[in-house]
Amino acid sequence: MPRPYWKGYLKLSLVTCPVAMSPARSEREKVRFHTLNKETGNRVVSQYVDSVTGKPVKDENEAKGYARGENDYIILTDDDLDAVALDTVKTIDIDKFVPAESIEWVYLEKPHYLMPDDPVGHEAFAVIRDAMASDKVVGVSKLVIGRRERAVVLEPRGEGIVLWTLRFGDEVRPEESYFEGIDEEADPELIPLVQQLIKQKTSRWSPDMVSDPIQESLLKIVAEKKKALKPVKKVAKGKPEATQASNVVNIMDALKKSVAAELKSSKAR
Repeated sequence: MPRPYWKGYLKLSLVTCPVAMSPARSEREKVRFHTLNKETGNRVVSQYVDSVTGKPVKDENEAKGYARGENDYIILTDDDLDAVALDTVKTIDIDKFVPAESIEWVYLEKPHYLMPDDPVGHEAFAVIRDAMASDKVVGVSKLVIGRRERAVVLEPRGEGIVLWTLRFGDEVRPEESYFEGIDEEADPELIPLVQQLIKQKTSRWSPDMVSDPIQESLLKIVAEKKKALKPVKKVAKGKPEATQASNVVNIMDALKKSVAAELKSSKAR
């Protein structure tokens, strides 16, 4: 199981339990490329450069800046940023619940797996999870991720909880502006024909339905190139492979002769 990237507490009123969270998505298997110098084959390194002097900036001199005007910034230090840290940095406090079906899919952003982080907290975790499942509700809370407080929902799923980060309201465009002008009702005589097509093409869901053919093709190309560049096995100088094979046979013969000699000697005694 991947190492959790966040640990803290799940809280509902006076019920609290330690939890750990890991992303439900993984991009580790995706084909990734490094930028190289085509002439030397060496990797290209990126670095921050001062836009005025053109000189590289040392790590210790990098800082966050808020634009106050053109080429005019207010510098914020790490201490300034830590000073505004919220309780939601380490605690997921569920302050309200909503019907599970009431949250529109477009607001769901990234899924994470939430699980107990200590055997002592298993019971409290299970009680919160099962109560939400029984009432068919999801919990609404907030959590700081990457120095930014995000709204999140907690959805009971099997033995665990799936935590979804939510998009902010101003990030979601209203669907009405895109769907207006589309016919409200289809020709009723055509619907049965389409339903027949749907029935013919209906099957159980499988992750194979969302495979990436481009990535598979890239992996195939990489494998072919890797195979073409496979180094030829080198044989030590003065000891060709034929000689080594002969040595193995000679050792076997020597062992057989030794065993035979020992048997002969034993009989003689």
